[in-house]
Amino acid sequence: MIHLTTDETGAPQAPEGKFPLGHTVATPGAIATVPKDEMQAALFRHHHGDWGDVCQNDRLENERSLHDGSRLLSVFHTKAGTKFYIITEHDRSVTTVLLPEEY
Repeated sequence: MIHLTTDETGAPQAPEGKFPLGHTVATPGAIATVPKDEMQAALFRHHHGDWGDVCQNDRLENERSLHDGSRLLSVFHTKAGTKFYIITEHDRSVTTVLLPEEY
């Protein structure tokens, strides 16, 4: 896994967003498959409550999770069509970018 809490200049990311991301990491498959700029854009969207391509039930569950402290899940696709997940754990200690087969 790789730690992703800095932007391209090495500056720390601003903590603004709907919830804390905690440590932000990516699995080897995500690192090899998802372009860095697309990963960063998806992380920004996830952090600000844009859950990507989740179904309506998961979208509603995420909105409830913002208030009750449950896990948050977003689903995105790269421009090349590769599906990937972003999951923030219930305690907001870590956010992981991963491919479905790495789940």
